[in-house]
Amino acid sequence: MNITILCSSPEHPVNTYLEQWADAKRGQHQIHLVRERSELPGGDILFLVSCSELIKAEHRAMYEHTLVLHASDLPKGRGWSPHIWEIVNGADAIMLSLLEAEDRVDSGKIWLKRAIPIEKTDLWYDVNHMLFQTEIDLMNEAVEGFGQIQPQPQDASIAPTYYERRTPMHSELDPHRSIAEQFDLMRMCDPERYPAWFEHRGQKYKISLEKVDHEEN
Repeated sequence: MNITILCSSPEHPVNTYLEQWADAKRGQHQIHLVRERSELPGGDILFLVSCSELIKAEHRAMYEHTLVLHASDLPKGRGWSPHIWEIVNGADAIMLSLLEAEDRVDSGKIWLKRAIPIEKTDLWYDVNHMLFQTEIDLMNEAVEGFGQIQPQPQDASIAPTYYERRTPMHSELDPHRSIAEQFDLMRMCDPERYPAWFEHRGQKYKISLEKVDHEEN
């Protein structure tokens, strides 16, 4: 099969997983990892993974199937960074959906879904690992089940919900509230890409979390 992965940012932490998957599959399939829609070569499957560009019908027509990996239980949680919003709001599990790309954001037929349990002590890097590994699992299932999987329309009885795009403003902490109150936000702030921060006495500060074993105290 001729497979393309479009991941917009070469700095995104998912790239390590995508590159390893591509290397492992190149003996069986032709694999392209590209950064922009202008680089799309066409083929059988286009996977959109952390893709920030709009992929129009003219681009999707270059492939038999264009599939999006989206971390919510669609039709709930359309839009940006749904798993971050949900964990910050107290979720103890997230859903990863593999769906067909359409003009309306996150509205296509569902190929596969997979639930991912989240521990209350998991930090952003723990969640990333589980999410990215599950993305790889669903990509494998899609390739292995190509031509056999029967995509299903999203449940029309459920009203879609939407998340806005996260900005640095959403990582702001309140210095007058406790750590416990704000822990779910703190633990999902990537210290390199989206650090938690607060202002106090006219100065801005950045905070990062890291797990420490008890014997290291």
